[in-house]
Amino acid sequence: MRRAVCPGSFDPIHNGHLEVIARAASLFDEVIVAVSTNYAKKYRFTLEERIGMARETLASLRGIVVEPVGEGLLAEYCRRRGASAIVKGLRSSSDFDYELPMATMNRQLTGVETVFLPAEGHYLHLSSTLIKEVHTLGGDVSEFVPKSVLRRLGSGGAV
Repeated sequence: MRRAVCPGSFDPIHNGHLEVIARAASLFDEVIVAVSTNYAKKYRFTLEERIGMARETLASLRGIVVEPVGEGLLAEYCRRRGASAIVKGLRSSSDFDYELPMATMNRQLTGVETVFLPAEGHYLHLSSTLIKEVHTLGGDVSEFVPKSVLRRLGSGGAV
């Protein structure tokens, strides 16, 4: 079985994420959407909420598993889960510049490869941070997020 990990904090998951995950699902037998927590970040949604939104949104896609990453290195998580690849979406050359050293380190640590998928043009501007900012300032983000996210954004993060 060809298994890949698509990691991220997904705070919140948006249509750009979904597009990359769906494309990864067409390349691999199983894609683990690995929801992470970076303790240096301030999150709008709890880990449980982020996992719930991802599971609800991705339920119709075959071969998708959503779970928390837990503690430790992503490369070690991939090794434990038997994943041969990490899938990362790229919006710009600055994303590539940020991701390349990590991809090289992950490969050297455990042999896991990183597959870069360029984002679709109409999603190049999307980021979870921008979506939260636009929504907080009263903007309509319904075109950019799944319904499960929009529901939770509208109620301040509560289900």
